[in-house]
Amino acid sequence: MSDSVSLQDITGFAEDLAREAGELIRQERDNNILRTDYKHQTELVTHADVMADEYITGAIRKRFPGHRILSEETMPDLSQAENLETPLWIVDPIDGTVNYAYGHPQVAVSIAYAENGRVRAGVVHAPFPGETFRATIGNGATLNGNPIQHSGATVPRDSLFATGFPYTKDNLAPLVSRLDAMIHQCRDLRRIGSAALDICWVACGRLDIYYENVSPWDFAAARLIALEAGATAGHFGEVPEGYPADLWGRDILISAPAIWEPVRQILRSASGYE
Repeated sequence: MSDSVSLQDITGFAEDLAREAGELIRQERDNNILRTDYKHQTELVTHADVMADEYITGAIRKRFPGHRILSEETMPDLSQAENLETPLWIVDPIDGTVNYAYGHPQVAVSIAYAENGRVRAGVVHAPFPGETFRATIGNGATLNGNPIQHSGATVPRDSLFATGFPYTKDNLAPLVSRLDAMIHQCRDLRRIGSAALDICWVACGRLDIYYENVSPWDFAAARLIALEAGATAGHFGEVPEGYPADLWGRDILISAPAIWEPVRQILRSASGYE
C-alpha cells in the first residue's frame, strides 16, 4: 500500500465501490429483465454479477494498478491468495446470487483488502435493506456507521446457527452429518443464502454461529467485520501449512467467543476428525 493512502482511506474507497455496485445491481433487478446463465453447469450467474464485477475491478485497477485482484466472476484464480508479495483485493459482486435471481433481499456486495495474506479492511453492503457493514483492522466494526458486537451467547443449546450447502450434490454426507449434530445441540438453523451476510449477522448478534465451506470472496470481508465486532473466527479443520488462514475457507467457523470451542468440537466429531 502506498504510504500516502491509509487503511481508513482504503476502507472508504471499498465502501464507496460497494455502495455504487449495490445501486447498479438493485437497478438491474428492479428495472430490467433478469438475464441468467450457469457456470460449471450448476452455479447460477446473472448479467448483473458480471456488470458489478467489472465495475468494481475496473475501479480498483484504475486507482491501484499495482495491486492484485481475486474476484469471483472475472478473476477467480485461487492461487492469488497464496501470493503474499503485493496487496490483494478480494471481491464478490453479488453474494447470494440465487437470492438475487429469486427476488429475495439477502444479497450483498463484498469487498476485502489484504496485505501479506491478512485481511485489513472489509465492507459488506446489502443494497436492498440498505445496510452497510464495515471494518478496518484494529478499529472495530460498524453497521451504517454504528458500532456492532456479537451476541454474547454462552452455550450452544441456546444458540442460533447458519450454514449453507454447495451447488454440486455429490458429497453431501459430511454436511448432513454436521447439520444433524448441530440441529440436535443448538437452538435452531437459519438458512440465509449469503455467506457474507451470515457472518455479518454473527457480527451484529442476529446469529450466534456460522460454519461452512466457502471461497475467499464469500467470507474475507465479513470475517474481518466479525473479528472486529469481537467474535471468534477460525476453522474446525486444518489449514494447510503456508496458506493464509484469513483466506482459507474450508471448515470455517465464526461465533460468539464463549461457544466457539464447544461448537468446534461438535463439528469436528460430526466430521470424523477425531
